[in-house]
Amino acid sequence: MSRDPDTIAFYEDRAPHWVFHSGEAHSHQLDAFLDRLPPGAAVLELGCGGGRDAAHIKQRGFAVDATDATPALVARANQAFALGARVMAFDELDAEAAYAGVWAHASLLHCPRAALPDVLARIHRALVPGGWHFASYKLGDGEGRDLLGRLHNFPSPEWLIAAYQAAGFALHAQATYAGKASDGTQRDWIDLTVSKP
Repeated sequence: MSRDPDTIAFYEDRAPHWVFHSGEAHSHQLDAFLDRLPPGAAVLELGCGGGRDAAHIKQRGFAVDATDATPALVARANQAFALGARVMAFDELDAEAAYAGVWAHASLLHCPRAALPDVLARIHRALVPGGWHFASYKLGDGEGRDLLGRLHNFPSPEWLIAAYQAAGFALHAQATYAGKASDGTQRDWIDLTVSKP
């Protein structure tokens, strides 16, 4: 199971109160990722949240399939951006060679460690040959909860890269940087850009 009930409940509770501001920036890594893809290609977003990244993917001319495991967030994304977003947990991904890109900014970090290998295999299967996947994670030394009660897998870079390689991905880029989490704590992050050979 790739869903943690307490994490879903956290986002369900807060989604109706999210405020969207015109001009809010999409994730800063997104354009570089999209530039790797063929124009107009199909892009899956895992964990679309309020929909800002999916809206930018759509604006760039791609066919975006925005998904999130939290129904209230899907409703907010559709309300704000009319994306046609849908409810789907990571372990419900069952596509085969359907997407040129899979975007997962700050979402797969909530996937329990035991479930991550299966989820990565599902992403690999969902990509066309030569397709691209981006994901960002908070780094750590073992699965746990943040101060807000959300589950995180908190991997080390070595553990995470090994998991991606075991799923058949080729690593193209990685970046580690300091960041402030929404619970107020400082923690290093890692961005991974991989492809399906």
